[in-house]
Amino acid sequence: MKTEQTFTIKQTAELTGLSEDTIRYYEKIKLLPQADRKDNGHRIYHQKDINTIRLIVCLKKTGISLEAMRPFLRVSADADPAEYLELVEELRSQRDNIVDQISSLQQIVDFIDIKLEEGRPRQECSDQSPDDVLEERKEKAKIKPISVVERSYFSASAKTGKLPNSIR
Repeated sequence: MKTEQTFTIKQTAELTGLSEDTIRYYEKIKLLPQADRKDNGHRIYHQKDINTIRLIVCLKKTGISLEAMRPFLRVSADADPAEYLELVEELRSQRDNIVDQISSLQQIVDFIDIKLEEGRPRQECSDQSPDDVLEERKEKAKIKPISVVERSYFSASAKTGKLPNSIR
């Protein structure tokens, strides 16, 4: 019989990108369940704990407060999204905010690119309009793709209004 793999707090921190202190804090405020303990009192974490922490990290990146995450963490992975319309709407709102931020940041990147290429604004006209140049740059720009782990948390399309499959 194969035993489930467990992780120390140090390994958990490395796997999730959080500090050990942050993990302890999340336990203290009951965002995470209390970790199991070895006989010597050291915390041990299971894969489900790692997944929950990754979900917290992902939700935090969307701008959702720690307190507002609690309902998302209580929903099981196989829950019917129709039962959680408020959570779906919250995610949709966060998504819209992020899209707006991306658009704003892309304008800044476009401005910087123009400055780097031109050095200073030029009075001469090119074959392309400034809008065409910006549009071309936007097409070339690569936005960092969402990781496989993050995608698993947010696999449902925002357009469908479905709650992510992996929310626990």
